[in-house]
Parts: sequence; structure tokens; C-alpha cells
Amino acid sequence: MTKRNSSVPRGIGAFFDKKWNSLLAGVLLAIAWFLGKLGIDFWSQLLFIAVTLISGLPILQTALRQLRWKVVGIPALVSIAAIGASLIGEFWEAAVVTFLYSFGEYLQKLTLDKTRGALKTLVASAPKTAKVVRDGQEVEIPAGKVEVGEVVIVRPGEKIPVDGVVTAGQAAVNQAVITGESIPVEKAAGDKVESGGIVELGYLEIEAQKVGKDTTYSRIIHLVEEAQEAKAPAQQFLERFARYYTPGIIILAVLALAISRDLRLSLTLLVIACPGALVIAAPVSFVAGIGNAARRGVLFKGGIHLEEASRINAIAFDKTGTLTVGKPQVVAVHTAEDKGELLRLVAGAERYSEHHLAGAILREYDGELPEPDSFQTVPGQGVVAQVEGNSLLVGNRRLLAEHNIDLAAWEEAADAEEARGRTIVWIAKNGKACGLISIADLPKPQVKDLMTNLKKVGVKETILLTGDNQKTAEAIAQELGITQVRAELLPEQKLSEIRALQQAGYKVAMVGDGVNDAPALAGADLGIAMGLAGTDAAVETADLTLVHDQPELIPYALALSRATMANLKQNVVFALVVVFALLLGVLVGKVFLGLGMFIHQLSVLAVIVNAMRLLGYKKEF
Repeated sequence: MTKRNSSVPRGIGAFFDKKWNSLLAGVLLAIAWFLGKLGIDFWSQLLFIAVTLISGLPILQTALRQLRWKVVGIPALVSIAAIGASLIGEFWEAAVVTFLYSFGEYLQKLTLDKTRGALKTLVASAPKTAKVVRDGQEVEIPAGKVEVGEVVIVRPGEKIPVDGVVTAGQAAVNQAVITGESIPVEKAAGDKVESGGIVELGYLEIEAQKVGKDTTYSRIIHLVEEAQEAKAPAQQFLERFARYYTPGIIILAVLALAISRDLRLSLTLLVIACPGALVIAAPVSFVAGIGNAARRGVLFKGGIHLEEASRINAIAFDKTGTLTVGKPQVVAVHTAEDKGELLRLVAGAERYSEHHLAGAILREYDGELPEPDSFQTVPGQGVVAQVEGNSLLVGNRRLLAEHNIDLAAWEEAADAEEARGRTIVWIAKNGKACGLISIADLPKPQVKDLMTNLKKVGVKETILLTGDNQKTAEAIAQELGITQVRAELLPEQKLSEIRALQQAGYKVAMVGDGVNDAPALAGADLGIAMGLAGTDAAVETADLTLVHDQPELIPYALALSRATMANLKQNVVFALVVVFALLLGVLVGKVFLGLGMFIHQLSVLAVIVNAMRLLGYKKEF
């Protein structure tokens, strides 16, 4: 699918910006009508002609462009109707027909013309430089110039520019850009790392295995681009209908002229046949549905995505930041001592630690922090500190084991917590294990009923797609009632899972918030992004954005989309009935231009009123 930058002028249709073009035409149309009512016919007619030119020339250009591809669509019929109306002196009708069509197109595409800012965001965030060892010297070079086999040095706060294997050093690496997980992962010699990760603590020397366009981060950019290009817009009913309707009306008008020798009858047929109500049937329904959704903080990027939402029967979710809070927190303290006192001492020991788990402990303790008498960070293990005369070890199992601390008394509690997908911080005081702190990224409280409500609106399968470990993923899925789990996934694997579901016959929505989710968001039938917590890449790639990070609104969005499509079908059927009734009336001599236009305008009003009902649509769960 070839996309054109909407900011680049193209022919007559770009003489005016679409927004101001529609506004100007609408104002002139109103003035012309008012002048006509005052009897100032000359200026009224002149303004009608101006409206026809402003609105009609872009339509004519589209019609001519379609004709080059042997497509005779509604733009051609609108153009012929406007020309015909002008030829028989019905300048009001010509102006109304062209304005209604152009304004409807503007409304429908108002939120569709989004730039592909996701790709720009991804490219801008990619590692720009790399520090490599050449001839025994550390030199800084463009990231794309690193060669396979070279040693890359990465310090705290720097992005990893290559995919490779750690050869020396130890560090906590934030891999959220790749896995979507907020908790950094400890990396040491022999571990694999991916480009885009950020070293938060420590120092790494990495042997480059994949560089440049072959890195994980570059592949993410490629996958987003590929998936967006492959996702062609759904064919609108009106476009399919126009393939047959427009040529049929033209042939009918020609036959009427040939048989009756009445040019006015033929032109009247063309004018009456122009489906004004049909033309706006889809835009007004979509705009009303989109407007209702927007009031609830659900932003559809256009009517086509609202239509896609009505077909969704499977939803895949990212975990961190989407279903969970996205920030680790203390969920349990296991100790035989006073919990508050132990937490106070541990918080004091962690006071100067920059580790993400230390942050969770410090957030849990809201009192005055004691000052440690001594403090030492042990990379990849934890901290050793003296607090108020107590020797404290706070960290992972390995830290305590290396200090010959007996862990037997707390093994059972630790195993139980780890089975639930939680991270354990072990605590030893004065040479003895005295407890442990369980830390987890908990589900958002408002998503508890989400899966039940999704079933109520026709979703058959719910799937968890996460870069987190299997145990944590299964624990979250079980708690929330998610039917399928896919864990330890890279971005391209998330996209593969989406495509597998599509190949199985599902219409799939993907819900995510991170750069790592962007390929899956783009490849899904409907991409849903978190607005507040979501990255720019996720928000801009998605088709629907939840402004306030409320996944519990997804069932509402799906129900609204189904109501909108039902409303649209009502409008289309009504418009078709009116058009064919008018055509029949013209052919049998019972409907003339004045009566036909009166009925025509009433049908337009009826369609608008019916669509506006969507603004008051409510769905309670």
C-alpha cells in the first residue's frame, strides 16, 4: 500500500486545506441561502457557484484520478450531479451536493491523517554512538560502524548499541524497550544482551554479534514499518456499492435521454440519484461514535478502526504497564521479628542504593530513614550495610549464601512466593537470616472484571503476550482469568503470535504500552495503546488510545463499535430506500425536482438525527 504524505500539496484538491476548505464552503453556503431568502438572487447564485467550485473541484480531481484506473465511484457521480444541476440552473443543489460530500469526507478522515511518527520516535531513540576497543584504545564511533566481533564498552546511563554477549563486567540492564518489563535484569559474563537496553548500574564489555540493521532495535523499527504497510484499510460498503451504483445511474440517465429526448429529465435523474443521505451515512455515524468514545477517554484514530473494533473476537495483552501497575512494590514481609522495625532497618540499608528493588522498599517505608554507618553495593547481589549497630545483608539468595548464611528456615516461604511470580529480597541481620521481602508488579485494581466483561461483548480468547518469565505470566493470567499465556517473548515473537491468531481465523486486538509492543500493535487488526503510560511509539502506532490508561474501558469501546456499525447499516438501508424510491418516482413522472429535493433533504436530516443517537449511547457492565 502506498501512502502519500498529506502535508504535500497535490493539484487542485490541495488549493485549500481540507479543514478550512470545508469551513469556508459551509459559511458561504449559509450566507448564500440567507441572501436567497432575502431575495438577493444574483449574489446568492454567485455564492452557490463559489461553494460548488470550492467543494467540487477536489471531488472532480478525485473522480478523474479514479477514472485513470478505470474506477467509476461516487466522486464521479457527485461531479456529474453537480455539473448537471448547474446546467439546469439548480445552483443550490450543486452547492449542497458537493459540500455534503466534501464535508463528510473531511469528517471521516479527520483523525485518520496521522503521520507515521512512531517510526520517527523509534529512530530518534536508537543508540547513536558506541564505545569500542580498537588497537587497545577506547574510541567512540557511530553505532552503525561497529563491526562484528568488536568489544563494546557500556557504562551507567548508556544504551547498548549492539546485540552480543557480555565478556566482562556486571550490570543491571533496563530492557523495557525490548521486553517491556520495568524491572532491570542483572547481566554478567556469558549473558546475552540486546541493543536498546540501558545500563542502570554497573559496567559491561560486550562482544558484538549483530550490528547495524541486524540488531534487535533495528528489527523493531523494520517490523513496525512492515506491519503498517501490510495493514490495508478495510473496504467501505459505500465504495463497493459505488462500483455498481454510479455506472448504473449514468447508464440510466443516458437511456432516459435517448428514450424521452428530455435533457432536463435526464439531468434531474442524475441530481435526484446523487445519494446525499448515503454519502454522509457512514461519516456521521462514525463521527458520532468517535465523539461518544472520546468523552470516555477512548480515542479512535478514524472510522475504519471503529469498524475493525466491531469485529474483534480475540484480544492479546502486554503485561507490564498494561494490566499491571508497571512499578514493583512490596507485597509481603516474612519475618519472625517486628515487621515494621525490620522494614525500617532494611530501608536504611537501601537508603543510598539505586537498585529498582531498593526503590520499592523505600516507597513502602514512609517513616524517617535511619542513616547507615557503612554501605557497600555488591553488583548483581545486593547491599552490605551497618545500620544502628546491626550488620545487614539485603539482596538475593547468592549474597547471603556467599556469606555462609543458613537459608533453610525461609526456603519454603521463598519458594511459595516465587511460585506466584514474585521477586524475593533476602535479609540477614547479624549473621542470621531473619526474613524476606516479596516484591511484585501487581495487576491494576480496575482490571479485575475486565476478562468477564470482554466475554459479554463477544471476545472468545484472551491472550497474555509478555517478555516476563513464565511463572510470573502464569500467575497474572490465573489471577485475571486470561485463557492463554505466551511468555519470554521478544517483539518479533509477539507479532508472530498475533499473526498466528489471525491465521487461525480470529480478528485480533493487541493492547500494549511500550516500544516493544509497537510491531504487534501495528500488525494486529486493532492496536490499543495506553495513553498516559504508553510510549510515543505505542500511542502513534496504535489505532485506539486509552487516554487515562483504563483497560477496563475496552469492553465499552467494543460494544460502542458494534452499536455504531448497526447505526451505520440503518442509515445506509434508509438512504438506499429513499434514493431508489425517488428514482422510481422520477421515471414514472410522479417526482419532480422540487419534491425530490425536499424529500432528499429530509432523508439527509433523518440520517443525521439517527446517527446523533450514538452520542447518548451508554453501556454498563
